[in-house]
Amino acid sequence: MFRAVGRIFRTPDLRRKIGFTLGIVALFRLGSFIPAPFVDFGNVQACLAGNAGTSGLYDLVNLFSGGALLQLSIFALGIMPYITASIITQLLRVVIPHFDTLYKEGQSGQAKLTQYTRYLTIALGVLQSTTLITVARSGALFGSSSAAECSQLLTNSEWYAILLMVVTMTAGTGLIMWLGELITERGIGNGMSLLIFTSIAATFPQSMWRIATEYSFELFLVVLAIGILIMAAVVFVEQSQRRIPVQYAKRMVGRRTFGGNNTYIPIKVNMAGVVPVIFASSLLYLPALVAQFNQTTDGNNPEWVNWISTYLTRGDHPLYMALYFLLIVGFTYFYVAITFNPEEVADNMKKYGGFIPGIRAGRPTAEYLDYVLTRVTLPGALYLGIVALIPLIALATVGANQNFPFGGASILIIVGVGLETVKQIDSQLQQRHYEGLLR
Repeated sequence: MFRAVGRIFRTPDLRRKIGFTLGIVALFRLGSFIPAPFVDFGNVQACLAGNAGTSGLYDLVNLFSGGALLQLSIFALGIMPYITASIITQLLRVVIPHFDTLYKEGQSGQAKLTQYTRYLTIALGVLQSTTLITVARSGALFGSSSAAECSQLLTNSEWYAILLMVVTMTAGTGLIMWLGELITERGIGNGMSLLIFTSIAATFPQSMWRIATEYSFELFLVVLAIGILIMAAVVFVEQSQRRIPVQYAKRMVGRRTFGGNNTYIPIKVNMAGVVPVIFASSLLYLPALVAQFNQTTDGNNPEWVNWISTYLTRGDHPLYMALYFLLIVGFTYFYVAITFNPEEVADNMKKYGGFIPGIRAGRPTAEYLDYVLTRVTLPGALYLGIVALIPLIALATVGANQNFPFGGASILIIVGVGLETVKQIDSQLQQRHYEGLLR
């Protein structure tokens, strides 16, 4: 292992790519601490130090921004607008035939889809930055029960100051998107995924140290041991797949024989990744967002606002947990059905002379793939729901933060991006030394 790591730094091309990636990551983290114009940095830090909390409303966005959201920095929105734009573009392939046609055109069509994703990212950046600044201006960013300084986060509330802040945060989102694409082109791994990985990993030491200081060092060791077990289980499930064997018939072209080889279709247990967790979290945040803008200053809120504030704002209530779990299971099946089309796979196999042993080509193959996919997705959906509930259970039992490090979207992204990056480094080493990073 240590010799393999040594070979990484002795390979000039690989060393240059890793150094470039680390440089971009450092620049990304630096921008997360630079406050936006007209932000009272002292009051923001005082609110953060007081652990005012956000009542779970902005926890997901704050997680993906590496804590930059609550600091109202120039990178406050983080990579979240790009993630949302990518998911929307992918879902529009089902609704808009033109998008599906572009996707099937190959590199040129996918380049146009990428351009549409960029435009949508900027539009979402404007919308989200306007919402964030409005909430900060109203004093509700850190909750209604915050200290007095938390209601005075901006030094200037004139229209030109608001406009400048919106432009700055939107430009920060565009810069993050460009940095991610630079890593993809010149560095190691997928740039956007690595930036998300960096944002989440940056919150791990603070979350773990808070457990040790607020509770006890013994509980810190227990959480660390449980976290290692959870991480091992997540790695096991993420690597698990159902391999469907496929054979290709031999074809004679002139005097040469083509085909006749055996391969397989890998169907992962968790084909949906972390997307269902993001979908479910975003959908459950909508009622809380609507209720927050309908709260009155005198405390005489409507009955439906009080009901939402009681049951759907924080994640420590059993009703919230049940809805969260059911939404994740439902969105897992929905997303897998969109991303994996059994009929399209069966048609491609039939076109190139492939068949599953014991299954007729065409419609029977599509029905068999749908049968396998439905049953493999069930444990994957239950697994996602259980992992996503870990932070909520920690919140209900010991009062931990909803961004509990060993659970939810954070552990799924950390493990997924880490495995993919290690695989890419391993393939780079095998190209040059015939021996990978891991044995």
